[in-house]
Amino acid sequence: MRITSTSCICPVLFCLCFVQRCYGAAHHGSIKVTRNQTKHIEGETEVHHRPKRGWVWNQFFVLEEHMGPDPQYVGKLHSNSDKGDGSVKYILTGEGAGTIFIIDDTTGDIHSTKSLDREQKTHYVLHAQAIDRRTNKPLEPESEFIIKVQDINDNAPKFTDGPYIVTVPEMSEMGTSVLQVTATDADDPTYGNSARVVYSILQGQPYFSVDPKTEHYQLYVPESAQVGSAVGKIKANDADTGSNADMKYTIINGDGAGVFSISTDKETREGIISLKKPLNYEKKKSYTLNIEGANTHLDFRFSHLGPFKDVTMLKIIVGDVDEPPLFTMPSYVMDVYENAKIGTAVGTVTAQDPDTANSLVRYFIEHNTEEDRYFTIDANTGTVKTAKIFDREETPWYNITVAASEIDNPGLVSHVPVGVRVLDVNDNPPELAREYDIVVCENAKPGQVIQTITATDKDNSANGARFHFSLDEGPSLNPNFTLRDNEDNTASILTRRRKYSRTTQDIYYLPVLISDGGVPPLSSSSTLTIRVCACERDGRVRTCHAEAFLSSAGLSTGALIAILLCVVILLVFSLAIVVLFITLRRSKKEPLIISEEDVRENVVTYDDEGGGEEDTEAFDITALRNPSSAEELKYRRDIRPEVKPAPRHHRSSSLDSVDVQEFIKQRLAEADLDPSVPPYDSLQTYAYEGHRSEAGSISSLDSVTTHSDQDYNYLGDWGPEFKKLAELYGEIESERTT
Repeated sequence: MRITSTSCICPVLFCLCFVQRCYGAAHHGSIKVTRNQTKHIEGETEVHHRPKRGWVWNQFFVLEEHMGPDPQYVGKLHSNSDKGDGSVKYILTGEGAGTIFIIDDTTGDIHSTKSLDREQKTHYVLHAQAIDRRTNKPLEPESEFIIKVQDINDNAPKFTDGPYIVTVPEMSEMGTSVLQVTATDADDPTYGNSARVVYSILQGQPYFSVDPKTEHYQLYVPESAQVGSAVGKIKANDADTGSNADMKYTIINGDGAGVFSISTDKETREGIISLKKPLNYEKKKSYTLNIEGANTHLDFRFSHLGPFKDVTMLKIIVGDVDEPPLFTMPSYVMDVYENAKIGTAVGTVTAQDPDTANSLVRYFIEHNTEEDRYFTIDANTGTVKTAKIFDREETPWYNITVAASEIDNPGLVSHVPVGVRVLDVNDNPPELAREYDIVVCENAKPGQVIQTITATDKDNSANGARFHFSLDEGPSLNPNFTLRDNEDNTASILTRRRKYSRTTQDIYYLPVLISDGGVPPLSSSSTLTIRVCACERDGRVRTCHAEAFLSSAGLSTGALIAILLCVVILLVFSLAIVVLFITLRRSKKEPLIISEEDVRENVVTYDDEGGGEEDTEAFDITALRNPSSAEELKYRRDIRPEVKPAPRHHRSSSLDSVDVQEFIKQRLAEADLDPSVPPYDSLQTYAYEGHRSEAGSISSLDSVTTHSDQDYNYLGDWGPEFKKLAELYGEIESERTT
């Protein structure tokens, strides 16, 4: 499986450069051979011990493609048994011994007699041995060593595939991956830079570019790309078909692993690269991703042919985009004192062009809201100034928006919110927290708290946290009330004397002075209104305004009671006269005229002028002429009785035997006993009061001028029926005390 990319047809000529390196002399290794120790003991046979290897090796190297006239020196063998007298002989055997490599059997120097090619054979395995020249016996066991052919840059890199024909869609973004090419070098990749390949484009610029150092994909992503958007694709080729070609892409490492993500399109088998975090060209211009493509369906019968995955490197180039200015802070908070003059500097905002051009920035306020019109800004420095005088108690905070744009490109604009906090100045005096309805009872005692007052200040706590209360009374002392500062921003109103009378004074005015603790301190004066009211013994207010209209006359309570009694007597007497007059009028009637010539059935005679003979609605005279017709009870037309009287039964009699006088008396008696009608024909006289009592008069009229030390407070305990009496005698006692 090989990872490739889709591209377009365009002639591109690649050039592979050789990186050369100068090599020094070949590494010279030395062999050190120690002598085997054999001990002879008298009387004992010779014992041979296991020889100990004394070779000390360094690896030998020989430079390939040596073209000099003399054999190339490779290295030197040396044994500890060699005293330099020529008694030690060195023997070389193995690959190339005697043909390619020769040894001086006396000195142990090894030389190469032929030019070697590392690409044909990278190393040679040889064996060395040191023997006694006289006896040909080995002084050391045979040892093995290796001569490696050292690489030189004698091979040009070659493209494994080619020529390359690719296609690329039109209107592709800059940085779109087109093709991945691979070149190999036969030189040793583990030594020097001989096998290092550098890529470059000889034809096709400036439309295409290639990374000069690696064999990987390259993707261009502008820094303005949106987070979550797809920025590129990558695809791995698989010769299998169907589900055997299904694969999954994974980012295994790289410095862009946290910035980009990859997902797999199951239909196209492409890896979709998406952006996870915003890009910033000025902070990081490129990222590297190592992407792995692996088959998802594996057949373990062919696991020995694996691994069924491949890894490639993707380099992502971040493109520079002209961005709007960037403010140094995401938001600003500034302070200004209230009542500051117009044009006072509030604060400064700062923005810079994040691009490498670092263009100059211009500041302005767009005035989209009413609050934006209260401030101005210096276009060059970004200093915000006031355009009106502020009142913290009216508006303590303003929110405005400052904009910045590049002078070279005014269309790129950025905004930042700016909050302006109006600081307090002690410009408001304290005031009472509310209107107080203060009541003092008539039976109040000295030192009694009748009200607790509080104050408020429109300024903040720094200029009004502590209030001071006092009476604004001047040099004179208020004899009725006093004020006590509780030192907790409250004050108590207290009484100075005992007993208050509504008849003497029902309203008092108490001026109070309140000051704050600001710099400088401010104060205000308020007047409290105190009403005098009648209260129960437990302090509940009973009444405050009854008898207020009589107080202006300046009369005592006893005099008022006498006047009221006289008025009542006059009203009763007048009513009696009216009742008497009405009764007399109703009882005065003209005698009935009964004449044989008078054939009219309805004849009513009275001293009121009525409707004449045609008025037959007032009274039915038939009842007088014919008593038998009165069997059915008839009611008066002017009154509707609530209780229907019991029916009356009369003996029947003929018209000729009727005694009119007896009949009238009977009817009068029935009317007197009838509960459904008022006694219009009766007169009651109640002027007689009876004989004088031995106990004397109990009228209060005779005791008005009598002074008594009796306490009438017990009348308040007799219940609501005696409230008025208790109130009257309580006021009399208050007047006497005063």
